[in-house]
Formats: sequence, C-alpha cells, structure tokens
Amino acid sequence: MKPCTLCPAGTEPTLGYEYKWWNVLPPNMKTSCFNVGNSKCDNMNGWEVAGDHIQSGAGSSDNDYLILNIHIPGFKLPTSMSSHAGTEFGRITFEFETVCVADCELYFMMDVNRKSTTVVESWERTKTRITYTHVMTKNASVSYTWAFQRTNQPSDVRRFVNDVVRIYSISTHTPASAQSAPQNTYLVPHATPGPDACKPCGPGSKSDKDHSLCYSDCHFTHAEGNVTLTYDFSLLGSVGSLLNGPSFTSKGTKYFHHFNISLCGGKDQLAVCTDNVTDLSINDAQREKGEGANAVKTFICQSTVIPATGRGFHTALASQSINLADTFLGATVDSTLDGIMAELYPQTSKKVPDVNFYYRSLEATSSCELGRSTVVTLRCNPEKSTKGELSVPSRCPAGTCDGCTFDFLWESSGACPTCTERDYHQIEGACKRGKQDLLYVWTEPKLCMGGMALPEKKTLPCAGMEFWVRLGGAIGAFTAVLLVSLTCYFWKKNKRLAYKYSRLVMSANKECEMPGADSCAMMEGENEGDMEDEVVYTKPSLLGKLKAIASKGNGEKYEHVQLNSSQSKALVWS
Repeated sequence: MKPCTLCPAGTEPTLGYEYKWWNVLPPNMKTSCFNVGNSKCDNMNGWEVAGDHIQSGAGSSDNDYLILNIHIPGFKLPTSMSSHAGTEFGRITFEFETVCVADCELYFMMDVNRKSTTVVESWERTKTRITYTHVMTKNASVSYTWAFQRTNQPSDVRRFVNDVVRIYSISTHTPASAQSAPQNTYLVPHATPGPDACKPCGPGSKSDKDHSLCYSDCHFTHAEGNVTLTYDFSLLGSVGSLLNGPSFTSKGTKYFHHFNISLCGGKDQLAVCTDNVTDLSINDAQREKGEGANAVKTFICQSTVIPATGRGFHTALASQSINLADTFLGATVDSTLDGIMAELYPQTSKKVPDVNFYYRSLEATSSCELGRSTVVTLRCNPEKSTKGELSVPSRCPAGTCDGCTFDFLWESSGACPTCTERDYHQIEGACKRGKQDLLYVWTEPKLCMGGMALPEKKTLPCAGMEFWVRLGGAIGAFTAVLLVSLTCYFWKKNKRLAYKYSRLVMSANKECEMPGADSCAMMEGENEGDMEDEVVYTKPSLLGKLKAIASKGNGEKYEHVQLNSSQSKALVWS
C-alpha cells in the first residue's frame, strides 16, 4: 500500500466493477488520506494488504482517522435500460469486520456531485464479518469513503495498536438487462445473468416495463367463499404523510419523525424525503422531485424534523433521511408474508378484512443486519375521509419497537371495497291510489366506497299486488268447490251403500215366515167368530230388522206378531 503522501495531487481514486484484495492491490485503484477534524493524516501505514483482505495500518496515534476513498464517476446502465428512471441505478457492496478492545468506530460516507460528505452508516466496537450494501438512487458522480478510528480519546501512549478493521471485498453493480424477463417478474440487481436473476412479484403486485421493481396498481381483489371484494386504493392519494411525536433530545431540543408513504404506482409516484441541513439552497420544487443532494426517493422514507420555533431557524430543518422500504413484497389479507408479521393492529371487522402492504429495505444496518421491514395496514373506516389518517402503534410511538420493523395503520373510507348489489336492499312502500314506491337503501353500516351507485326510486302500479290477490281468491274458490264436490260424492256413495244394506236385510227376513197350523180343530172355548179375526202384520222398521238380525245372532229365534180381532183381543205367539 502506498502512503498517502505519494498520491498525486488532483488525481481521483477509481474503482472498477469488482475487486478483491489478494496479495497485491489492483493497479487502477488508489487510496488517499486527508485531515478529518482535529486528527492528523497518517502518512505511514494507512492501509495494508494482508492476504485476502485489506486492513487498517498502525497509524501515528490511536485517535487517527485512517481514510480509504473510492470515486465512481457514474453508473452505466445496460442498453435495454437506457431510459431507466427507477429507484436504483447501482449499488456498492462491501464485506468487513472489526476487532477492537477500545471504542473503535468505522464510518461509511459518501459525497454526491462533490457537494457535501454525509455519513451513510457507522459501526462501533467489535463486529463479526458483515456484508453491507448501499443502493444508489440517482445516476451521479459519487465518492465513497471509509474512515476508521480506534478511539476518540487523545493519548500520547499507543494502547490499541492491535485494534483493526478488515475489508474483504468491495464491488459495484448495475441493474441487469430486462429483455428476456417474464411478465410480472423483477430482476435482482446484483444477481448474475441466468434463471435466478428473475424473481416473481408478490401477491397483489405487478412489475414495471423495465422489470426493475414490483409495485401495486392500487387495485386489489380478495375472494372468500362465494363473496369477492374489490378494492380501489387510488382514493387514498398518491403519498400519505405522518408527523408523529414530539420527542426531545437530552438537551431538550424538540424533534419529530416525519414519514412519507407511497402505496401505489411505480417509480414515478415514489415518496421523497430530503435533507435540508447541509444544503438549504435547494428549493421546494427540487425537494419534491427528489433532486436534493441527500434526497431519498423510495416507497417509504423517514426524516427527522426540527421545528423552526425555539431554535432561531427561518425554516424547519429536515435531516437523517433514511430509506425504510425500497422493495414491495406484496399486498394480502394474511398476517404474514415473506417472514414479516403484521400483528400490532387486531382485526375489527369480519365482514371487511384489513389489507396489509408488505415492504422491505435491502440496506443492512448495524442494528438490522437483514435490513428493515415495513407493514402498512389499510383498514376500512366509513367515519374517516377518503384520504384517511395514518397512525403508529401506541406502544411504539416512533413507528417501530426495535428499529428494524415499522408498522403503520391507515384508516380511511377509501380503504373500503367497491360497492356491489349485495351492499343495498329494496324497501316496498304501501299501495296508494293504485301505485307503489320501491326504495333502495344502503345496508348499515355501509362498508363500501365507489363502485355501483344506489338505484333511484321506482314507482310501479299495484297491478302486481292485485294479481296475487286474485290468484289467492281463485285458489280459495277452487278449494271450496273441491270440498263441496267431495262431500256430495261421499254422501251419495253412503246412501247407495245404505240402500244395498236394507235390501240385504229384507232378503234375509224372507226366511223367517210363520209356520202352518198343526191342527184345524178349534180349541175348547173358542167361538167360530173368533176365527174371523183379521191378522195384521206390521212392517218392521230398519232398526227392528237390525235388532232381529242381532237376536238371531244371539241364538234367540222368536218373532212378535200382533193380531187384531173384532173383539179387540190380541194373541201373541212366540
């Protein structure tokens, strides 16, 4: 490694596509050392090549800053993506580790277009081997700087000379070509060309024409059983904002966390957070377009805002803008997706489920080695406006409880599904003067927005009602006639049976005639006139015949005969 005093004046250190340190330093990569703060430049042993890595040298004192600087003029995109205007033009990835017994610290900084140097990320004390990636969101000239300090305490005695940082590799990447990418897939920017370079978009998402990212087009459909809910989230607006807090520093300075969230649309409708601390000359139009030196343009971003009041500023200061979500994973009613859980907002309505938008940031930090993740829960609330309101969990007022997972609740009437026929019902009015009104009203509570409009009132003649009345009368009359006919039928049939039964009884009585006299002689004391008595038979009634048959059935064979004589004497034989 050449000492920094030998770096030619005015030269720019450069870096190609990918380099790794083996036994020699690549000839086209140079390092430079310069003064930082009150620390002096180390003119001897700034960085050293050690086998498969480069490491910090001894330096002159423990509180020296050992500086490594790499300049990249810009990122050249593939020909198929020459018109690319997405959120990623390139990325730089490096792998490192720190071994320290003191309070050492490694800074990773960048300077865009030679305007100002800002700290991107920093790591303190011992860190095991870490791979860190930073995404470049605009095609500009950028200088990346690594600064290592063993301790910030000045001392004339060298006590921490063995504290060291080792950098194993530094590489830059540009997005891959999208010529052969299948529909609704995106290209993994740092992947090598091949089948693994394309990944399908998540549920409820689609890819842009360059296959550089997946996004939601504001339309979402959820089917459960025989019910299908259709959502149109464009009513919520292009970008939602939330200013939560306030919070206070240890010195009492008030500050807020400001979040910008873009739910729908591709690279043209992303959220922008801009720092104005280092460059107050940037106007509002440039900030909205994300043209500031330290602007962050992504799906979800956060900045720290210090209000103008109380600090003597003419305008509020925004700083520390960070990217919370550069990758849209998908939208679903499920509570988990790709290892991310949405469980801080319990479901309130079973009829209309919440829709969860899942995001991830691929930038690793010292606290979040796997990057940050964000869940935006959209909830149908008819009492809110179509724009709605954003909120954070009550137990996590900063939007996160661990600094790595962020949760937001967006309540809005615009988050309700579109209206269909099942969301209203019909009311029939009374029939007055031959007319009847048909009214249509929404089913309460109304949990829909847009879609089908409520039908207008209809007035119809009551002929339909009279028809049903007449039909009921006709059915009643037919039933009455049928009952009368059946009654007559069974009455006649019963009469015929009675007649046949009486004939049968009469035929049975013919066998019961009186027997002839045993003798023609007169009994003693009989007169001749007595012989002239008239014998009269009475015709038995139906009841009598029945009794006679019953008597025969009991074995009693007798008959009563009434004899009428002129002397009004009657004899009864039995």
